Amino acid sequence: MVSFGGKCLVVAGLTAGFAAAAQAEDLDMGRSEFRSSCASCHGADARGKGPVSNQLKIPPPDLTMLAKNNNGVFPTNAVYETIEGSKTIPAHGIREMPVWGERFNPIVNLPHYVDPDYWKMAGPEQSPEVVVRKRILAVIDYLSRIQQE
Repeated sequence: MVSFGGKCLVVAGLTAGFAAAAQAEDLDMGRSEFRSSCASCHGADARGKGPVSNQLKIPPPDLTMLAKNNNGVFPTNAVYETIEGSKTIPAHGIREMPVWGERFNPIVNLPHYVDPDYWKMAGPEQSPEVVVRKRILAVIDYLSRIQQE
Protein backbone atom coordinates (compact mmCIF):
# COMPACT_ATOMS: atom_id res chain seq x y z
CA MET A 1 0.00 0.00 0.00
CA VAL A 2 1.30 3.45 -0.95
CA SER A 3 1.29 6.06 1.80
CA PHE A 4 -0.45 9.41 1.37
CA GLY A 5 2.92 11.19 1.02
CA GLY A 6 4.12 8.60 -1.47
CA LYS A 7 0.91 8.94 -3.46
CA CYS A 8 1.40 12.72 -3.62
CA LEU A 9 4.95 12.28 -4.88
CA VAL A 10 3.86 9.77 -7.50
CA VAL A 11 1.06 12.03 -8.75
CA ALA A 12 3.35 15.07 -8.76
CA GLY A 13 6.08 13.16 -10.60
CA LEU A 14 3.67 11.82 -13.17
CA THR A 15 2.18 15.28 -13.63
CA ALA A 16 5.61 16.75 -14.31
CA GLY A 17 6.50 13.94 -16.69
CA PHE A 18 3.31 14.19 -18.70
CA ALA A 19 3.57 17.98 -18.75
CA ALA A 20 7.05 17.77 -20.27
CA ALA A 21 5.86 15.25 -22.85
CA ALA A 22 2.84 17.36 -23.79
CA GLN A 23 4.97 20.48 -24.14
CA ALA A 24 7.54 18.58 -26.19
CA GLU A 25 4.80 17.70 -28.64
CA ASP A 26 3.70 21.35 -28.69
CA LEU A 27 0.26 20.17 -27.65
CA ASP A 28 -1.59 21.41 -24.61
CA MET A 29 -3.64 18.33 -23.90
CA GLY A 30 -4.57 19.64 -20.45
CA ARG A 31 -6.05 22.83 -21.82
CA SER A 32 -7.97 20.86 -24.45
CA GLU A 33 -9.28 18.38 -21.85
CA PHE A 34 -10.26 21.25 -19.56
CA ARG A 35 -12.09 23.11 -22.29
CA SER A 36 -13.99 20.02 -23.46
CA SER A 37 -14.78 18.53 -20.04
CA CYS A 38 -14.70 21.28 -17.41
CA ALA A 39 -15.35 24.68 -19.00
CA SER A 40 -19.12 24.32 -19.22
CA CYS A 41 -19.26 24.63 -15.42
CA HIS A 42 -15.94 26.28 -14.48
CA GLY A 43 -15.71 28.60 -17.50
CA ALA A 44 -13.09 28.72 -20.24
CA ASP A 45 -10.95 30.86 -17.92
CA ALA A 46 -11.51 28.40 -15.00
CA ARG A 47 -12.93 31.14 -12.77
CA GLY A 48 -16.23 29.36 -12.07
CA LYS A 49 -18.53 31.20 -14.45
CA GLY A 50 -19.22 28.61 -17.15
CA PRO A 51 -22.39 28.70 -19.24
CA VAL A 52 -24.19 26.18 -17.00
CA SER A 53 -22.76 27.37 -13.66
CA ASN A 54 -25.94 29.27 -12.71
CA GLN A 55 -27.93 26.03 -12.96
CA LEU A 56 -25.91 24.29 -10.24
CA LYS A 57 -26.89 24.23 -6.56
CA ILE A 58 -23.32 25.04 -5.50
CA PRO A 59 -21.43 27.50 -7.70
CA PRO A 60 -18.27 25.96 -9.20
CA PRO A 61 -15.09 27.29 -7.59
CA ASP A 62 -12.56 29.58 -9.21
CA LEU A 63 -9.92 27.00 -10.12
CA THR A 64 -7.28 29.69 -10.64
CA MET A 65 -7.29 30.27 -6.87
CA LEU A 66 -6.52 26.72 -5.70
CA ALA A 67 -2.90 27.42 -4.79
CA LYS A 68 -3.67 30.82 -3.27
CA ASN A 69 -6.37 29.24 -1.11
CA ASN A 70 -3.91 26.52 -0.03
CA ASN A 71 -1.11 28.74 1.36
CA GLY A 72 0.51 29.12 -2.05
CA VAL A 73 0.81 25.40 -2.74
CA PHE A 74 -1.11 23.81 -5.59
CA PRO A 75 -3.06 20.90 -4.01
CA THR A 76 -2.18 18.29 -6.63
CA ASN A 77 -3.39 15.23 -4.75
CA ALA A 78 -6.70 16.79 -3.69
CA VAL A 79 -7.36 17.97 -7.25
CA TYR A 80 -6.53 14.52 -8.62
CA GLU A 81 -8.89 12.82 -6.16
CA THR A 82 -11.67 15.32 -6.89
CA ILE A 83 -11.45 14.86 -10.65
CA GLU A 84 -10.97 11.09 -10.42
CA GLY A 85 -13.94 10.80 -8.09
CA SER A 86 -12.40 9.24 -5.01
CA LYS A 87 -12.72 12.48 -3.00
CA THR A 88 -16.14 13.77 -2.13
CA ILE A 89 -16.77 17.24 -0.81
CA PRO A 90 -19.26 17.00 2.06
CA ALA A 91 -20.44 20.58 1.69
CA HIS A 92 -21.61 19.75 -1.82
CA GLY A 93 -24.09 17.15 -0.61
CA ILE A 94 -24.71 14.95 -3.60
CA ARG A 95 -21.94 15.07 -6.15
CA GLU A 96 -22.89 17.40 -8.99
CA MET A 97 -19.44 17.21 -10.57
CA PRO A 98 -19.13 14.24 -12.92
CA VAL A 99 -16.78 11.46 -11.90
CA TRP A 100 -14.20 12.01 -14.62
CA GLY A 101 -12.27 8.92 -13.57
CA GLU A 102 -15.13 6.98 -15.16
CA ARG A 103 -16.00 9.38 -17.98
CA PHE A 104 -12.39 9.69 -19.19
CA ASN A 105 -12.24 5.92 -19.70
CA PRO A 106 -12.42 5.35 -23.48
CA ILE A 107 -13.87 1.85 -23.27
CA VAL A 108 -16.74 2.34 -20.82
CA ASN A 109 -19.95 0.92 -22.26
CA LEU A 110 -18.46 -0.40 -25.49
CA PRO A 111 -19.38 -0.75 -28.32
CA HIS A 112 -18.73 2.78 -29.46
CA TYR A 113 -16.08 4.58 -31.46
CA VAL A 114 -12.82 5.07 -29.58
CA ASP A 115 -10.47 7.71 -30.95
CA PRO A 116 -7.22 5.97 -31.98
CA ASP A 117 -5.25 8.67 -30.16
CA TYR A 118 -6.52 7.21 -26.89
CA TRP A 119 -5.01 3.84 -27.76
CA LYS A 120 -1.68 5.53 -28.52
CA MET A 121 -1.94 7.19 -25.12
CA ALA A 122 -2.69 3.83 -23.49
CA GLY A 123 0.75 2.48 -24.29
CA PRO A 124 1.65 -1.05 -25.35
CA GLU A 125 -0.63 -2.62 -22.73
CA GLN A 126 -3.65 -0.77 -24.19
CA SER A 127 -4.64 0.07 -20.63
CA PRO A 128 -7.71 2.28 -20.22
CA GLU A 129 -6.51 3.10 -16.69
CA VAL A 130 -3.40 4.69 -18.21
CA VAL A 131 -5.61 6.79 -20.50
CA VAL A 132 -7.72 7.96 -17.54
CA ARG A 133 -4.63 8.81 -15.48
CA LYS A 134 -2.98 10.72 -18.36
CA ARG A 135 -6.13 12.73 -19.07
CA ILE A 136 -6.58 13.67 -15.40
CA LEU A 137 -2.90 14.55 -14.99
CA ALA A 138 -3.05 16.70 -18.12
CA VAL A 139 -5.93 18.71 -16.61
CA ILE A 140 -4.02 19.02 -13.32
CA ASP A 141 -0.94 20.24 -15.16
CA TYR A 142 -3.02 22.86 -16.97
CA LEU A 143 -4.68 24.02 -13.75
CA SER A 144 -1.33 24.27 -11.98
CA ARG A 145 -0.09 26.57 -14.77
CA ILE A 146 -3.02 29.02 -14.55
CA GLN A 147 -2.88 29.71 -10.83
CA GLN A 148 -3.08 33.32 -9.62
CA GLU A 149 -0.25 34.61 -7.45
